[in-house]
Parts: sequence; structure tokens; C-alpha cells
Amino acid sequence: MKRIGLLFLFLGPLAFSQENRLIDAVDVERIETVLASDKMQGREIFTPGIDSASAFIEKEFQKTGLAFYQDLKNFRQEFGVKGRRANNVIGILPGKTKPNEYVIFSAHYDHLGMKDFGEDKIYNGANDDASGTTAVIALAKYFKTLGQNERTLIFVAFTGEEVGGFGSGFFSRSINPDQVVAMFNIEMIGTESKWGKNSAYITGYEKSDFGVLLQNNLKNSTFMFQPDPYPSQKLFYRSDNATLAALGVPAHTISTSKMDSEQNYHQLSDEVTTLDLKNMTEIIKAIAISSESIIKGIDTPSRVKKL
Repeated sequence: MKRIGLLFLFLGPLAFSQENRLIDAVDVERIETVLASDKMQGREIFTPGIDSASAFIEKEFQKTGLAFYQDLKNFRQEFGVKGRRANNVIGILPGKTKPNEYVIFSAHYDHLGMKDFGEDKIYNGANDDASGTTAVIALAKYFKTLGQNERTLIFVAFTGEEVGGFGSGFFSRSINPDQVVAMFNIEMIGTESKWGKNSAYITGYEKSDFGVLLQNNLKNSTFMFQPDPYPSQKLFYRSDNATLAALGVPAHTISTSKMDSEQNYHQLSDEVTTLDLKNMTEIIKAIAISSESIIKGIDTPSRVKKL
């Protein structure tokens, strides 16, 4: 950071209905482990490591059966940054009855790269933001298998967040914000929130009724989406939701990161072993279920005031 009808939940972890099993803890661990591996060399923009990460995400989107975005010939949305090439990774599920209304699920897949020296030189970025990227891939598989989205779903892994939000900025200029119904940006969900398990917060909670709608879809569970508890850090403007939010889109970031005490934030120690992957899987399930009425075209979040 610079997230077949109503699924009923029981008290505690989300119910393992047939649909809910589509988000599998083993697969979540697999994806997370690859993205945060030493092979990815910290996924710094303009490096071979981030190219490897992009190729992995593209392969996952291909296996899932996503379509290409707009007139792209593959899953790569390429653009220039100060004379150098970079790319987002984007796949879509066309909407059945409302194809021109878009719901975005996003995360950034870049991180800080490597130090020049030391026994541990790699900023693996397991929580920041391999966790969010893992969620986007898992959600794409979930919604593709269900096949119930009336609105078009866009799954995007942004590059360049750590160096100025270049990927989300370019993407935002490629899409009509008036057609974007909601944006679920997912940032650092691998650790427990300040409230413990089965909880997360939504940045800019007060700026639309996005959070209220999500929580209403979770009313039969103990999972709670809370308002951002760190307002002084202005997190709503520090992640990849910010550009579209400035254009009026109810674009919010879902996170669990304890921004006043997250000891591995932007540290070499941000590795998979520090994550609670079981809880992370439950958060991904909660995002899937909480978005149901929005992707089905039943609910439409109120717009954010334009900057």
C-alpha cells in the first residue's frame, strides 16, 4: 500500500457450501507461495522478477478461462513509464445481461525488489501485495466457475503501485469511470486485523454505501467489514483505488494490515511464513460472498464525490 443464490454462513469461519469450497486453502497457499518466492526477486518494476510474476498471473488467468480486456490480444496491458515498458495483467468475465456495467477486483503485483547485499536480499512482499494478487486470482476462478455474474467482472493485477501508482493510473484512463459500478481493491490481507480473525476494514468507508452493502450480504455470519481505523494515514488515497475514486467510482481498498504496528511492512521479513493463510482464505471467501448482490446487478453502490 503507498481486498447460486445467497450463501448462508454460520458463526465462525464461512460455511463450506459447495460454492464456498471453490476458494480452496491449498490453492490459495500455492498461488501465494509462488508469487512471494525468491524466484520473483521481489517483483520490482522493470526487472526480470516482475516479468516472471506477470507470466505466472497470465497463466493463471488463461487456465481460468478469462477473456481479454477491450481490444488486447493477450492479458498484458502494456504502457510506458519514463521511456521504459511495464504492464498490468487483466482478464474479464463478460456480464450476462449487463455487459457494459463493470465490477473490478484488483491488487498490485509489484513490490520493492532486492537489496545489493546481505544474507537475505529479497523483499518477497508476501503480504504486500502477493496476498491481494492471490485473492484476485482466486476470485476469478470462483466467479468463472459459478457463472452467475450479470455485470462484467474485470480482474486486474497492477504494476508500479510502489513507485507512484503508474499501473492503476494507466488503467483508469483506459476505461469509462461512469461504467464502473464498484472496485474491490485488495491490499495486504495476510495478517489478522486489529479486531482479530474474520474481519477486515474498508478504506473510505464513509464515502459511499459500498461497505454497508457488503456487510448486508454477510449478515448471517460473524465476519465484519469495519471502517478504516487509521484515518490519519489517508489510506484511501494511497492504493490503486485512488484514481478511479477521484473520478467518482465507489472504489475502495479492503485490507487487514495494522498500519500502526505491522512489523513486516516494507521489510525483508515480509515472507509467506509470517502470514495466516487460513484466515486469509476466509477473507477471500468473505469478499466473494459480500460482492454477490453487486455482481448480480441487484445492488449498485452510491458514487464517491469527485475530487
